[in-house]
Amino acid sequence: MGIKIAIIMGAIMATMCGGFYWYYQDSQARIATLRENNAKLEVAVQTAEASIATLREDAAKMAELNNELQVSLQKAEAYGDDLRNKLRQTDIGAMALRDPETLEGKMNGATAKLWREFMSDTGNTNDYPIPDWLQQTRKGSSDSDTNTENSDSDSSETETAPTS
Repeated sequence: MGIKIAIIMGAIMATMCGGFYWYYQDSQARIATLRENNAKLEVAVQTAEASIATLREDAAKMAELNNELQVSLQKAEAYGDDLRNKLRQTDIGAMALRDPETLEGKMNGATAKLWREFMSDTGNTNDYPIPDWLQQTRKGSSDSDTNTENSDSDSSETETAPTS
């Protein structure tokens, strides 16, 4: 009877050893999978943290640029208001009847200046010559009258560029 108990105990111990071996192998496989997943998650966290930092920097830059745009917009609106006030105070019809050549020169000069400013604002750095048809003052300037305080025009100060 002792041999039967020993055989039964041996079978039970072999089964238990087999079970423990299987458990150990399964646990090691799970641990390896969990380590791989943990490494992937750590990379994902680092990427997310880097993205968050970049987003914060971009948000700060956007806020700064937005403030600059707001200031530029306020300046542009003030300039537009100034121009509207000047136009409201200026009687272009009477000026055209009184001295059409001077008015034409001022208008053409202001238009040419405006186009040059548009071109430089949009990145065009070419310096185009002043067209021959543009009426110029004796000083050689084709820009509009920058002295806006004195809007009186004296036709003896302007001359028409020779037409080719």
